[in-house]
Amino acid sequence: MELNQILVLGIFLSTILGLVFSSRSPSLIFTLATMSLLITGTLSMSNVLGNLSNKGLVILVLLLLVSIGVDKSRVMKTLARKLITANKRLSTIKVIVISFFSSAILNNTAVVATLTGPLIHNQHIAPSRLLIPLSYAAILGGTVTLIGTSTNLIVDSFLIEHGQPGFQFWDFTLYGLTAGLTCCVLIFLLQKLLPELEPRANEFKNYIIEAKVEEDSPLVGKTIEDNHLRNLPELFLVEIVRKRQLISPVHPETMIQAGDKLIFSGNIERVDSLDHLPGLSFFADSNGLLRENLTEVIITNRAPIIGKTLKSVGFRSMFDAAVMGVRRDGERLSGKLGEIKLKAGDFLLLATGADFKTRPNLNNNFFLLNELKVEKKLDGWQDILAVGGFLLSVALAAFNILALELTLIFLLVTLVLTKVVTSNELKRSLPTNLIIVIVSALSLSSALESTGTIDLFTEALQPLLLNASPFAVLVTVYLCTLLLTELVTNNAAAALMFPFAWGISAAMNLPIMPFALAVAFAASASFISPWGYQTNLLVFSAGEYRFRDFVKIGFPISVCFSAIVLFMLKLQYGF
Repeated sequence: MELNQILVLGIFLSTILGLVFSSRSPSLIFTLATMSLLITGTLSMSNVLGNLSNKGLVILVLLLLVSIGVDKSRVMKTLARKLITANKRLSTIKVIVISFFSSAILNNTAVVATLTGPLIHNQHIAPSRLLIPLSYAAILGGTVTLIGTSTNLIVDSFLIEHGQPGFQFWDFTLYGLTAGLTCCVLIFLLQKLLPELEPRANEFKNYIIEAKVEEDSPLVGKTIEDNHLRNLPELFLVEIVRKRQLISPVHPETMIQAGDKLIFSGNIERVDSLDHLPGLSFFADSNGLLRENLTEVIITNRAPIIGKTLKSVGFRSMFDAAVMGVRRDGERLSGKLGEIKLKAGDFLLLATGADFKTRPNLNNNFFLLNELKVEKKLDGWQDILAVGGFLLSVALAAFNILALELTLIFLLVTLVLTKVVTSNELKRSLPTNLIIVIVSALSLSSALESTGTIDLFTEALQPLLLNASPFAVLVTVYLCTLLLTELVTNNAAAALMFPFAWGISAAMNLPIMPFALAVAFAASASFISPWGYQTNLLVFSAGEYRFRDFVKIGFPISVCFSAIVLFMLKLQYGF
């Protein structure tokens, strides 16, 4: 073994050990691996820079950026709000089905992040009975199409890097639907094994928010339950003020009437969930101020407005601001915002005008704390553009009419020009860590091959390969990837295992496609560990789970999924 081969193999093994045993982020570990390759001269900078333009990586980044607009749309928020009802069995089925099919075309991590809040705050089913099924269904749904999960796109990028045509949009569909739907049924049957845990207390600051029901609102004449007002993420309907009468507590059967003042308590940054309820206007809206940027202030102990109500003080004319929410530590506020008598130490969320910071009376009344960003509600045509444009882009690519990267670039530019997404949102959402992992993994793969390390590996295995059946080798590659994805992450497992799958298939003179599919499916099949997949990590803390909860239902699902995928690969490729 030559020196450069020893160095590359050492860096590769150190990367795996770092991913398994270190608490450092995968992006940092892969960065150190790439720097080591550059310093030792086993990799050139031009090779690293060339990997930045990899087609699979470009598509993945574009999908994540375009999904910002889709996540803002009314579709996902309405689905989330209507997900849970009193029928527990039906609600569980809806969670699994919606998560599965949404994740086939949307980023599955984004799907789980969007639906987690409503599941945690639902009033009918313990969240711990729903969150693992949500995550597992999203993982399974991601295996149905090329764009369902970043893992598929990473393996696709490796194929392209090796001169192969890459995956077609539907190459995963038969396997993903067959194995995925079967495992979804199994998830539903095993769901009863999960614990019924009460969610921990909310850690956000509780503001009270007032929303008025307009005369023409479709909420009128329906109950709280029918309008799904008990399933809002981090917002709770605590009171209704009706013709100067206070209704508290609010029961599910309470009927909404025109003119009702709905008093919510919760996380002010989730007020965008109320924006998607038709026919509601907020206390601050009547003042004509925008609510996207909110300023949080605290009332000083010498403020002239102490003891006065918001309505009597002439707040808008005095400060060029309107109150969006009020919070008082150690005390539960009640009633309409405009009639609350202000006290020293009260926190106010203000929708501010252009002259707010120039008003001379600010320092006498407030300490300015910080600014909060509240997601802007999309107009009706923006909603259609975001969702319809995305579906059209995917359809054009799926039926080979236009290249996916071309349709996504056009859509992203359109979303920016129409202000569905802003340049600042794109900057904040750029998946820098994921880009680093993929570019570094591609670079490590190049080093393994260019130094002949992969050839050395396959030569060492030659005696075993000659005596083994192709299917046994395929199963071995699949199981090694599966083990690695439970120990590290799905993206890292796919990136680290593909070079060896490529080398083995070449040594046995077998087509690369079944091995590439095996790596992609195995890397996504993280059901036993909460650390192997992003969606599992999201629900792990949210559901107050323990490791054994994942093992309990994850192990049979992993076995079922793996058996179906491997059997179908054997049938299709004649192993």
